[in-house]
Order: sequence, then C-alpha cells, then structure tokens
Amino acid sequence: MKGVSLLIFVACFVVATSFSLSCRHPPSAWCSSWEIANECGVLKQCLEYNSTNSDSVEVALYFESLCPGCRQFLTTQLFPTWVMLNDIMKVQLVPYGNAEESFDGKQYHFTCQHGETECLGNMIETCILNSVDQGTAFLVIFCMEASSDVVKAGQTCLELYSPSSKWDNIMTCVKGDQGNKLMHQNAVITKALKPPHKYVPWITINGEHTDDLQDKAMGSLFNLVCSLYKGEKPQACTLAATGKSRSYCFN
Repeated sequence: MKGVSLLIFVACFVVATSFSLSCRHPPSAWCSSWEIANECGVLKQCLEYNSTNSDSVEVALYFESLCPGCRQFLTTQLFPTWVMLNDIMKVQLVPYGNAEESFDGKQYHFTCQHGETECLGNMIETCILNSVDQGTAFLVIFCMEASSDVVKAGQTCLELYSPSSKWDNIMTCVKGDQGNKLMHQNAVITKALKPPHKYVPWITINGEHTDDLQDKAMGSLFNLVCSLYKGEKPQACTLAATGKSRSYCFN
C-alpha cells in the first residue's frame, strides 16, 4: 500500500512542479534517501509525504546554535536520519543548551556559552520553530546549521524553504516579548531535564536520557531509531549505518 501511495505522490508531484535538472534518479527513488531527495529538489515534498504514527520513536535534541558538536550531530546524524525515517520518528528541537537566564522584573536576559551571536541564533531558531510547521522549520534550521555563518544564513534559509514566511515577522519575534517568553520556555524545559544535562548536544529518546542511549545516538542515531521502533521496520532500516559524531560542548 505504501508503494502505491508513493506512486500517486510521484504522479501528482510531477504534474504540480518540475524536479531539479541535476536529478539522475528515477521518480521511484526520489524519497529513498535525503541526499537523493535534495539532489532532485523534492526534499520538502518527501518530508510532507512521510507520515507519522503513534509508535514513533521520539528524539529530542537540546542544543546551542553555535556549538560545533551540536551542529555536527544535527547536520550529519539527526537531520539525515529524520529524512529517511520520518514516518517512524518524531523530533523535538530545543535551542538553549548551556545558556543562563536572569529576570529583571520585566523580561528575561540570556547569556550564552558562545556569546551574544549564539543567543541571537538560538532566538532566531526558536522563533522559526514557533512560526513555521515542524517539517519546514527543521529544513530551515538544518540549512542554518550547515552554513558557515549560522545567523547570517537565517534569512536566506527561510526564504529558500518557507518562501511564504516573512523574515521581518521572525525578527519581530526575536526582538520582542514573544521571543523572550519562548526562550524562557526553552530554559524551563532544559532545566527540568532529569538527569540534569551536563553538555550539549544532549539527547533524549522517548523522554529518557541515559549514557547508553546518548552513546548509541551519537554513534548511529539511524540504527538506534530502527532498533527501537516496535512496528514493521521500514525498508530504509536495511540500509547502511550513518557515520559517527561524538563532539560535545560542556558547561
């Protein structure tokens, strides 16, 4: 049934738009990996095609926008795994990490491990997560984190993956009360972690964090999600393991 659905999806998509001229793969393979989907210009459509279910493995990433280890894990492990296994996993992104907050009676103030630029990056990504649907927001944040300059890439990445969104609206959130309150929520969520986080990237699986789960997620999140999923394994789970990433930013 899934194969029939994919054929319908491909047929409708071909009618609706044209794929990248650099695509060297047949339509039946467009959603087989995130690299092929990206090459053929159908990454967003493949993500929208993949459905979620109640047995999905829940992966939460607590991170900082400029932490090298966070960027490496998000771009080389979490995002590719999510693209390939989007139908059996859910992702929660919480940009805050090792930041600290204070309250002056009117608003919260944040101090970030990698300086004011990181605080700005955290806030931009938080406002994007609040303003755009989850799948599109992840595309935008992946684009930012994969860029040489995370903050400067924000507007370009938003325009690329969510052209209907307005950058001015994101910046209004960033500079206003809404962004301040949203970042405070991230602080509360991060500080409530049990056990308390000691570094970032900090990963929970189905709401749980253990050294073993962290190690397996950093080694091969793809294999971990496939092994934990209790339903019928998708075909993607027969593919090779992803590369390893074990870089951290400590408090």
